[in-house]
Amino acid sequence: TGAQASITAARAALVAALAPTELDVSDDSHAHAGHAGALTGKGHFSVRIVAPCFAGVAPLKRHRMVYAAVDELMNSDIHALSIDARAPGQS
Repeated sequence: TGAQASITAARAALVAALAPTELDVSDDSHAHAGHAGALTGKGHFSVRIVAPCFAGVAPLKRHRMVYAAVDELMNSDIHALSIDARAPGQS
C-alpha cells in the first residue's frame, strides 16, 4: 500500500541519517480520515526513535533532526508527523 511504502521510505531515511538503536514508524492516518490534510493523499505518521546522536541534544533540535532526515518525504508522502525522539537510556 501507499502507507507501507511511506513507512519503508521513512525508516530507510531515518536509519541512514540518524543510525537509531530503536525505531518504530506507524501510520496514524485512520485517525484523521476526513481531515483536510488527509485529502492530499499524504499520511499522518508517528515515529518513536532512540539514537545515540540525540544524547545531550535538546528535544526541539532532536525533532529538527528527524524532520531533516525525512524532508523529501514531507513533500510527497507525509502530511503530519508525531515524534518521540530519545537518547539511549532515556525514559
